[in-house]
Parts: sequence; structure tokens; C-alpha cells
Amino acid sequence: MSKRKICVVTGTRAEYGLLYWLMKGIQDDPELELQLIVTGMHLSPEFGLTYKTIEADGFIIDEKIEMLLSGDTPVAIAKSIGLGVIGFADALARLKPDILVLLGDRYEILTAAQAAMVAKIPIAHIAGGDTTEGAFDESIRHSITKMAHLHFVTNEAAARRVRQLGENPEHIHNVGSPGIDQIKRLSLLGREELERDLNFQFKKRNLLITFHPATLDEQPAGEQFQQLLSALDCLGNDVGLIFTKPNADTDGRILIRMIDDYVSTRQNAKAYTSLGQLRYLSTIAQVDAVVGNSSSGLYEVPSFKKPTVNIGDRQKGRLQASSVIKCKPVADEIVKAIQEAFIKDCSDTDNPYGDGNSSERIVAVLKGLPDLSGLLHKHFFEVDGEW
Repeated sequence: MSKRKICVVTGTRAEYGLLYWLMKGIQDDPELELQLIVTGMHLSPEFGLTYKTIEADGFIIDEKIEMLLSGDTPVAIAKSIGLGVIGFADALARLKPDILVLLGDRYEILTAAQAAMVAKIPIAHIAGGDTTEGAFDESIRHSITKMAHLHFVTNEAAARRVRQLGENPEHIHNVGSPGIDQIKRLSLLGREELERDLNFQFKKRNLLITFHPATLDEQPAGEQFQQLLSALDCLGNDVGLIFTKPNADTDGRILIRMIDDYVSTRQNAKAYTSLGQLRYLSTIAQVDAVVGNSSSGLYEVPSFKKPTVNIGDRQKGRLQASSVIKCKPVADEIVKAIQEAFIKDCSDTDNPYGDGNSSERIVAVLKGLPDLSGLLHKHFFEVDGEW
């Protein structure tokens, strides 16, 4: 009997970290064949050529799809989407997977969904049903949900939203966030080892900072980020600042230039294009708080019993643990939120995104379905009285 071909797509460093244990589970299962398509930031020198990390981890990349243009304007991103659809159309025609696995809400993933839909390849979507009102990722996520046939959501509220979109309840599985799988299984670096690896000396207090453009906000991303930088300057030189650079989003390169300029004149600050999952999670374990507007601050950080300062509306609407402190992108409010984080007791925090066994649950469903082609004929399921 031939193996079931499961094709996984990854376009960013963060997304790969979430998919790692799922890919390992597929790779190690004798009844499944892992196919891997790498695209987007992974193939860009500007973002660290992180496809090399994937290969170093022992995965074979079946297809590399170049789609990113050098600009980050709306026009450049729209053209990148077009290139992505063309590239995925060719790749899927060659690989002929039995099912395509997609995670999240980025435009690179949207291109894969579009190509798979018209090629009549079933789509399994991870992390649908969440809401992030400050970015156009919100629309992309829900669009992929309507193109997908299997739904692996991270929480019950997300499951209800997917049902509200008319998806078959039998094909909606609340598996939790695969990001917690990494935390549960990785052996993290100790403080001294991490300092040597990062070439960074931790201070008495330290912050891990990741800030992405909120693509639907009227206030430009650069103005919001400047408010954050002004707030960080108010903390003094005895607070260590570790920046991870943003993704390839609209105006992302503006923020990268601002980070580079900032750390070049501050001895207590350092920036990294890509930490990788081991160093990133190890850093969370060592800092006093995570600051910015990344989904990681909501998904993974609560598992470390550490506070998150969540700035602005980029993650608005997403389920949040008690360890998350919300504030506006205003310097004074950011300073106040960080000061609160320094004294906040998060020892009783429960992560609402699962128990770290997400990947195993997803593999079991992908393996157990008797007929994947039967997923293609979708029916709109009406919701009665649920909302």
C-alpha cells in the first residue's frame, strides 16, 4: 500500500518552529510521506536564509518557491502574492500531494491555498478561527478557512468561529497550539550558554522585543514603533534589550532600519534577524518580559509563566492569558505596562492554547481519515442558536 503524501508549507521562521514537531511526526510515521515546500522569507538573504536551518534539522525540501520581491509596499506584496500562486501551481502539479497542510494567516500561505483549491487538493488548516483585528492577516485567515477542508484550531472560541463560517463540525478539531509542543520537548539553553551564543550580556532586568507592522492601523508602523523605542529609552541602560526583527510585511523594512539605528548607539541593546526556535524560546525563559505585538506573546510566552506587554491592536480579539498586559502604542502607556510587567506575578498563569500534544493529534487525524478526496465536496453548515 502506498504511503499517504502529506505536503507541509512554511514561509517564515516562526511558522517553521510551530510546524517542526508535526513535520517530525509525519516524517517518522511509516504510513506517511512528508513533502515539504519552503517559500517566502526562508529563501531571502535579508531574512537570514533560514531554509538552511530546516535542512540542518534533517528535513528534505522538495520545492523552493521564490516569491518575495525586494520591496514591502502594498504593490510589491500584491505582486509577490501573484508570483506565489504561479510557483505553487507548478510545485503542486509536480508533487501531487494527497493533502496540503497550511498554518496561520500570512499572504504566502494564502497563495498556497489558492493554488491547491483549484488543483482539487484537500487543505488542512492550522490555527483558523482566531481574530487579529489590527492586521489584514485577519481576512487572510478566514479566507483560508473557507478554502480548507480540515480545521485544526487552537482553542474552543476559534472552533466556534469556524463553525460560524459554515464549516463541517466533524472536520473541526481543537488540538491546541503546536507552538507549545516545542516548549514541552526542547531542552533549552542555560543563561551562560545563551549569553555566549547570542554574544549578549544579560542585565539585571531584560526584555525580548518583537514588533510587527499593524497593517490595518491608520497610524504608520514607524510612528508606533518610535513610541516603543522612546519608552525603552525611559527604562535606562541597566535593562537589557533583545530585538528580533519583523517579518516581510508592509513597511517591515522601515522597522528593521529603525532597529538597526537604535541598537547601534545603545550598549544594552542587540538585534537578531532570526534567533531560531531554540535560542528564541531559551531567551523567553531568561528575560523578565516579552514586549511587542507578536502572536508568540499570546501563544507561547504564557507557558513560561512570564508577562507579555501586548502593544496596540495587531492581536486584538485573540484569546489572551492572565499574564498578558495590554496597552496602546503610546510611550507613556508602554512604560507603565513594562513597569507593571516587572512586578507581575505570573506563577498561576494557565496557557489557554493547549497542553503541548497538538502535533500528535494532527498526525492522528491526517492518518486516520479513510478518504481524503471525499473532503473536496463541501456543504455550508448553518449555525442555529450558537451565537
